[in-house]
Amino acid sequence: MMVESITGSYITAFLLGLFSTVHCIAMCGSVIGALTLSLPAQIRENQRKMFPYVFNYNLGRLISYGLAGAIVGFLSSPLAAFDAHAVLRFLSVIVMISMGLYLAGWFPRFARMERLGGPIWKLLQPIGQKLLPVKTHSQALFLGMVWGWLPCGLVYAGLAVAATAGDPVNGALVMLAFGAGTLPAVMGAGLFTGFLASLARMKNLRKIAGILIIAMALLTAFWPMEQSDGHDHSVDHVHLTPEEMERLNITHEGVAHSTIEHDESPDMEKENSKVNHEDTVTE
Repeated sequence: MMVESITGSYITAFLLGLFSTVHCIAMCGSVIGALTLSLPAQIRENQRKMFPYVFNYNLGRLISYGLAGAIVGFLSSPLAAFDAHAVLRFLSVIVMISMGLYLAGWFPRFARMERLGGPIWKLLQPIGQKLLPVKTHSQALFLGMVWGWLPCGLVYAGLAVAATAGDPVNGALVMLAFGAGTLPAVMGAGLFTGFLASLARMKNLRKIAGILIIAMALLTAFWPMEQSDGHDHSVDHVHLTPEEMERLNITHEGVAHSTIEHDESPDMEKENSKVNHEDTVTE
Protein backbone atom coordinates (compact mmCIF):
# COMPACT_ATOMS: atom_id res chain seq x y z
CA MET A 1 0.00 0.00 0.00
CA MET A 2 1.06 3.60 -0.54
CA VAL A 3 1.43 4.37 3.18
CA GLU A 4 3.89 1.52 3.71
CA SER A 5 5.81 2.57 0.61
CA ILE A 6 6.19 6.17 1.79
CA THR A 7 7.23 5.04 5.27
CA GLY A 8 9.86 2.85 3.64
CA SER A 9 11.11 5.90 1.72
CA TYR A 10 11.58 7.79 5.02
CA ILE A 11 13.63 4.94 6.48
CA THR A 12 15.67 4.50 3.30
CA ALA A 13 16.46 8.23 3.12
CA PHE A 14 17.45 8.37 6.79
CA LEU A 15 19.77 5.36 6.50
CA LEU A 16 21.24 6.74 3.29
CA GLY A 17 22.22 9.90 5.14
CA LEU A 18 23.47 7.95 8.15
CA PHE A 19 25.58 5.45 6.18
CA SER A 20 27.19 8.26 4.20
CA THR A 21 28.82 9.70 7.31
CA VAL A 22 32.34 9.53 5.91
CA HIS A 23 31.29 11.35 2.74
CA CYS A 24 29.56 14.05 4.78
CA ILE A 25 32.64 14.54 6.92
CA ALA A 26 34.96 14.67 3.92
CA MET A 27 32.83 17.12 1.93
CA CYS A 28 30.44 18.97 4.21
CA GLY A 29 32.80 18.66 7.16
CA SER A 30 35.35 20.84 5.42
CA VAL A 31 32.60 23.37 4.61
CA ILE A 32 31.27 23.60 8.14
CA GLY A 33 34.82 23.60 9.44
CA ALA A 34 35.52 26.69 7.33
CA LEU A 35 32.30 28.29 8.49
CA THR A 36 33.20 27.57 12.09
CA LEU A 37 36.64 29.10 11.66
CA SER A 38 35.00 32.29 10.39
CA LEU A 39 33.43 32.81 13.80
CA PRO A 40 35.10 35.11 16.33
CA ALA A 41 37.75 33.45 18.48
CA GLN A 42 35.77 33.86 21.71
CA ILE A 43 32.94 31.80 20.17
CA ARG A 44 35.15 29.13 18.57
CA GLU A 45 36.91 28.48 21.85
CA ASN A 46 33.64 27.89 23.71
CA GLN A 47 31.62 24.94 22.40
CA ARG A 48 28.52 26.05 24.31
CA LYS A 49 28.54 29.35 22.44
CA MET A 50 29.48 27.71 19.14
CA PHE A 51 26.70 25.10 19.23
CA PRO A 52 23.84 27.49 18.25
CA TYR A 53 25.79 28.57 15.18
CA VAL A 54 26.50 24.98 14.12
CA PHE A 55 22.86 24.09 14.78
CA ASN A 56 21.61 26.99 12.64
CA TYR A 57 23.96 26.05 9.81
CA ASN A 58 22.41 22.61 9.73
CA LEU A 59 18.85 23.82 10.26
CA GLY A 60 19.22 26.03 7.20
CA ARG A 61 20.68 23.12 5.26
CA LEU A 62 17.71 20.90 6.15
CA ILE A 63 15.25 23.63 5.13
CA SER A 64 16.85 23.70 1.68
CA TYR A 65 16.77 19.90 1.51
CA GLY A 66 13.06 19.96 2.33
CA LEU A 67 12.42 22.56 -0.36
CA ALA A 68 14.35 20.52 -2.93
CA GLY A 69 12.40 17.40 -1.92
CA ALA A 70 9.10 19.25 -2.35
CA ILE A 71 10.13 20.35 -5.85
CA VAL A 72 11.14 16.82 -6.86
CA GLY A 73 7.96 15.40 -5.32
CA PHE A 74 5.89 17.87 -7.32
CA LEU A 75 7.69 17.06 -10.56
CA SER A 76 7.29 13.30 -10.01
CA SER A 77 3.61 13.50 -8.98
CA PRO A 78 2.28 13.02 -12.56
CA LEU A 79 4.21 9.72 -12.75
CA ALA A 80 2.66 8.63 -9.45
CA ALA A 81 -0.78 9.30 -10.94
CA PHE A 82 0.04 6.79 -13.70
CA ASP A 83 1.16 4.17 -11.16
CA ALA A 84 4.83 4.52 -12.19
CA HIS A 85 6.06 4.14 -8.61
CA ALA A 86 7.96 0.97 -9.53
CA VAL A 87 9.91 2.86 -12.21
CA LEU A 88 10.84 5.66 -9.80
CA ARG A 89 11.85 3.09 -7.21
CA PHE A 90 14.09 1.32 -9.74
CA LEU A 91 15.79 4.59 -10.70
CA SER A 92 16.39 5.50 -7.05
CA VAL A 93 17.98 2.09 -6.49
CA ILE A 94 20.34 2.63 -9.45
CA VAL A 95 21.39 6.04 -8.09
CA MET A 96 21.95 4.63 -4.57
CA ILE A 97 24.07 1.75 -5.89
CA SER A 98 26.12 4.21 -7.93
CA MET A 99 26.57 6.37 -4.84
CA GLY A 100 27.71 3.36 -2.82
CA LEU A 101 30.23 2.36 -5.49
CA TYR A 102 31.51 5.94 -5.63
CA LEU A 103 31.86 6.17 -1.87
CA ALA A 104 33.81 2.91 -1.79
CA GLY A 105 36.14 4.23 -4.50
CA TRP A 106 34.95 1.84 -7.25
CA PHE A 107 32.98 4.31 -9.41
CA PRO A 108 34.71 7.71 -9.41
CA ARG A 109 32.78 8.86 -12.47
CA PHE A 110 29.68 9.27 -10.33
CA ALA A 111 31.22 12.58 -9.22
CA ARG A 112 30.21 13.95 -12.62
CA MET A 113 26.61 13.82 -11.46
CA GLU A 114 27.38 16.70 -9.11
CA ARG A 115 27.59 18.97 -12.14
CA LEU A 116 23.79 18.87 -12.33
CA GLY A 117 23.51 21.40 -9.53
CA GLY A 118 26.29 23.64 -10.88
CA PRO A 119 24.02 26.31 -12.45
CA ILE A 120 21.99 26.73 -9.26
CA TRP A 121 25.13 26.90 -7.13
CA LYS A 122 26.61 29.64 -9.35
CA LEU A 123 23.55 31.76 -8.59
CA LEU A 124 23.58 31.15 -4.85
CA GLN A 125 27.31 31.15 -4.10
CA PRO A 126 27.65 34.97 -4.28
CA ILE A 127 24.80 35.29 -1.77
CA GLY A 128 26.64 32.97 0.61
CA GLN A 129 29.82 34.96 0.29
CA LYS A 130 27.99 38.13 1.30
CA LEU A 131 26.92 36.42 4.55
CA LEU A 132 30.55 35.92 5.60
CA PRO A 133 31.92 36.38 8.16
CA VAL A 134 29.09 35.05 10.30
CA LYS A 135 28.33 37.23 13.31
CA THR A 136 24.73 36.37 14.20
CA HIS A 137 22.56 33.27 14.49
CA SER A 138 20.31 34.47 11.66
CA GLN A 139 23.33 34.81 9.37
CA ALA A 140 24.26 31.21 10.20
CA LEU A 141 20.72 30.08 9.31
CA PHE A 142 20.67 31.84 5.93
CA LEU A 143 24.19 30.66 5.13
CA GLY A 144 23.08 27.11 5.93
CA MET A 145 20.17 27.50 3.50
CA VAL A 146 22.64 28.48 0.77
CA TRP A 147 24.93 25.62 1.75
CA GLY A 148 22.04 23.17 1.28
CA TRP A 149 22.24 23.74 -2.50
CA LEU A 150 25.93 22.85 -2.73
CA PRO A 151 26.31 20.25 -5.54
CA CYS A 152 26.54 16.84 -3.87
CA GLY A 153 26.01 13.35 -5.29
CA LEU A 154 24.76 12.13 -1.94
CA VAL A 155 22.01 14.75 -1.92
CA TYR A 156 21.01 13.73 -5.43
CA ALA A 157 20.74 10.13 -4.26
CA GLY A 158 18.40 11.36 -1.51
CA LEU A 159 16.37 13.29 -4.08
CA ALA A 160 16.03 10.11 -6.14
CA VAL A 161 14.40 8.50 -3.10
CA ALA A 162 12.21 11.59 -2.60
CA ALA A 163 10.95 11.22 -6.17
CA THR A 164 9.31 7.92 -5.18
CA ALA A 165 7.10 9.77 -2.66
CA GLY A 166 4.95 11.09 -5.51
CA ASP A 167 3.86 14.40 -3.97
CA PRO A 168 5.49 17.60 -2.62
CA VAL A 169 4.72 17.08 1.08
CA ASN A 170 6.10 13.56 1.30
CA GLY A 171 9.00 14.49 -0.97
CA ALA A 172 9.95 17.22 1.51
CA LEU A 173 9.59 14.85 4.46
CA VAL A 174 11.80 12.25 2.78
CA MET A 175 14.56 14.82 2.32
CA LEU A 176 14.18 15.98 5.91
CA ALA A 177 14.63 12.35 6.98
CA PHE A 178 17.72 12.19 4.79
CA GLY A 179 19.07 15.39 6.35
CA ALA A 180 18.40 14.02 9.84
CA GLY A 181 20.57 11.02 8.97
CA THR A 182 23.48 13.32 8.09
CA LEU A 183 23.21 15.40 11.27
CA PRO A 184 25.46 13.30 13.54
CA ALA A 185 28.37 13.53 11.10
CA VAL A 186 27.95 17.15 10.03
CA MET A 187 27.12 18.49 13.49
CA GLY A 188 30.03 16.54 14.88
CA ALA A 189 32.32 17.88 12.17
CA GLY A 190 31.46 21.39 13.26
CA LEU A 191 32.36 20.66 16.87
CA PHE A 192 35.15 18.08 16.49
CA THR A 193 36.58 18.87 13.07
CA GLY A 194 40.06 17.39 13.44
CA PHE A 195 39.09 14.02 14.90
CA LEU A 196 36.26 13.31 12.45
CA ALA A 197 38.31 14.47 9.47
CA SER A 198 40.89 11.79 10.28
CA LEU A 199 38.11 9.17 10.26
CA ALA A 200 36.91 10.35 6.84
CA ARG A 201 40.37 9.66 5.37
CA MET A 202 40.22 5.98 6.37
CA LYS A 203 39.72 4.03 3.12
CA ASN A 204 38.35 0.93 4.81
CA LEU A 205 35.69 2.97 6.56
CA ARG A 206 34.65 4.52 3.25
CA LYS A 207 34.40 1.06 1.68
CA ILE A 208 32.25 -0.21 4.55
CA ALA A 209 29.93 2.79 4.18
CA GLY A 210 29.70 2.21 0.41
CA ILE A 211 28.89 -1.47 0.85
CA LEU A 212 26.19 -0.63 3.39
CA ILE A 213 24.55 1.77 0.93
CA ILE A 214 24.70 -0.84 -1.84
CA ALA A 215 23.17 -3.46 0.46
CA MET A 216 20.40 -1.06 1.44
CA ALA A 217 19.71 -0.30 -2.24
CA LEU A 218 19.47 -4.00 -3.08
CA LEU A 219 17.16 -4.57 -0.13
CA THR A 220 14.97 -1.75 -1.39
CA ALA A 221 14.97 -3.25 -4.89
CA PHE A 222 13.94 -6.76 -3.83
CA TRP A 223 11.60 -5.81 -1.00
CA PRO A 224 8.07 -6.77 -2.13
CA MET A 225 5.85 -3.85 -3.04
CA GLU A 226 2.33 -3.93 -1.63
CA GLN A 227 -0.18 -2.69 -4.15
CA SER A 228 -3.78 -1.77 -3.68
CA ASP A 229 -6.35 -3.24 -6.10
CA GLY A 230 -8.93 -0.63 -5.29
CA HIS A 231 -10.90 -2.94 -2.99
CA ASP A 232 -11.30 -2.08 0.65
CA HIS A 233 -10.04 -5.29 2.24
CA SER A 234 -10.88 -4.02 5.68
CA VAL A 235 -14.49 -5.03 4.96
CA ASP A 236 -13.39 -8.64 4.56
CA HIS A 237 -11.92 -8.71 8.04
CA VAL A 238 -14.73 -7.41 10.24
CA HIS A 239 -14.83 -9.31 13.55
CA LEU A 240 -18.15 -9.36 15.42
CA THR A 241 -18.81 -10.41 18.98
CA PRO A 242 -21.32 -13.22 19.65
CA GLU A 243 -23.85 -10.64 20.92
CA GLU A 244 -23.48 -8.63 17.71
CA MET A 245 -23.85 -11.80 15.61
CA GLU A 246 -26.99 -12.77 17.49
CA ARG A 247 -28.45 -9.26 17.15
CA LEU A 248 -27.57 -9.20 13.46
CA ASN A 249 -29.17 -12.62 12.97
CA ILE A 250 -32.40 -11.54 14.69
CA THR A 251 -32.53 -8.41 12.56
CA HIS A 252 -31.95 -10.44 9.42
CA GLU A 253 -34.70 -12.91 10.31
CA GLY A 254 -37.06 -10.05 11.08
CA VAL A 255 -36.42 -8.45 7.73
CA ALA A 256 -36.82 -11.77 5.93
CA HIS A 257 -40.11 -12.50 7.73
CA SER A 258 -41.40 -9.06 6.89
CA THR A 259 -40.43 -9.55 3.27
CA ILE A 260 -42.25 -12.88 3.08
CA GLU A 261 -45.37 -11.34 4.55
CA HIS A 262 -45.14 -8.45 2.11
CA ASP A 263 -44.72 -10.80 -0.85
CA GLU A 264 -47.65 -13.00 0.19
CA SER A 265 -50.07 -10.26 1.19
CA PRO A 266 -51.43 -9.50 -2.35
CA ASP A 267 -52.31 -13.17 -2.92
CA MET A 268 -53.96 -13.42 0.47
CA GLU A 269 -56.08 -10.36 -0.24
CA LYS A 270 -57.16 -11.78 -3.59
CA GLU A 271 -58.14 -15.13 -1.98
CA ASN A 272 -60.15 -13.42 0.77
CA SER A 273 -61.88 -11.24 -1.81
CA LYS A 274 -62.83 -14.33 -3.86
CA VAL A 275 -64.26 -16.13 -0.83
CA ASN A 276 -66.34 -13.14 0.19
CA HIS A 277 -67.72 -12.81 -3.37
CA GLU A 278 -68.77 -16.48 -3.42
CA ASP A 279 -70.53 -16.11 -0.08
CA THR A 280 -72.49 -13.13 -1.38
CA VAL A 281 -73.65 -15.00 -4.53
CA THR A 282 -74.75 -17.98 -2.47
CA GLU A 283 -76.89 -15.86 -0.23
